Amino acid sequence: YYIGRSQPPFFSLMIKILAQHKKNVLEKYLPELEKEYAFWMANAEHLSPNNNAIDRVVLLPDGSILNRYWDENATPRPESYKEDVELAHQTANPLHTYRHIRAAAESGWDFSSRWFKDVNFFASIHTTDIIPVDLNCLLYHLEKTIADIYELNKNVEKAKEFNTLAEDRKQAINTYCWYKKGGFYFDYDYKTQQTTEHYTLAAAFPLFFNVANSNQATKVAKIIKIKFLQKGGLTTTLHVTGQQWDAPNGWAPLQWITYKGLMNYELTGLANKIKTNWLNTNRKVYENTGKMTEKYNVFTQDAAASGGEYPNQDGFGWTNGVFLAM
Repeated sequence: YYIGRSQPPFFSLMIKILAQHKKNVLEKYLPELEKEYAFWMANAEHLSPNNNAIDRVVLLPDGSILNRYWDENATPRPESYKEDVELAHQTANPLHTYRHIRAAAESGWDFSSRWFKDVNFFASIHTTDIIPVDLNCLLYHLEKTIADIYELNKNVEKAKEFNTLAEDRKQAINTYCWYKKGGFYFDYDYKTQQTTEHYTLAAAFPLFFNVANSNQATKVAKIIKIKFLQKGGLTTTLHVTGQQWDAPNGWAPLQWITYKGLMNYELTGLANKIKTNWLNTNRKVYENTGKMTEKYNVFTQDAAASGGEYPNQDGFGWTNGVFLAM
């Protein structure tokens, strides 16, 4: 049942890390990188003003193409069948609701008020209407990585093609996801043609990937410091909803992406504060429980996280990795 959906495209980042340790890695994995890109961009050539969203691609009013999360299936998830059916009963179109739920599962942020029209009402989920800022930053990196490999291979024409795709996407992210009045990056609802104005740590991705200019980065940093920074690290969103990708929970990958994003723009004071708070939380929970965990309650320094469809998991790969890297 996972065949209908993927996960956020971090593959190009993994390949870039591997390339630091092994020779000829970039050239070796070019076919796989292009295959992933083809998956995300499937049917882009069939987009038109009358049919402006197909699968994971969306045509925007100025001719830009950005991406969204999607699932080929419009059915309840087998792993949460009963819950999905009960939720869909609260909506006018159950098939659309199932697709929105599955698309949110593809995002990895399952679940978050980020995907809801009403932050306190799960049945208002509308994931496939949303162009996520973080997804498009990841695909920008994928385009840049493919361009870099073609440059290595002396294929000037293909390098130029993918560099142009990347630059077009960068411009589109700043056109549609940057909210000048708010001084922050938001997801974009292509149906209402407005940013969603849900404050989330996805706004750090343009800093991590150098999509923001220095002025934008400074403004994002200010809001992160005022609204997101807590005693135990960074909260994922500003809403306490009982969903695991909302307050009061903090997640290791988002701490790392924000930390590195701020360091890219020499905003070192805030970056180091985030690092210190997060590491202290990891240590304190470990001292109390003997465990590293999947996520943490960042509003305190010694509490495990809660919320979501399953208990907080012991371990945990990304927590361990970010702890060691920091």
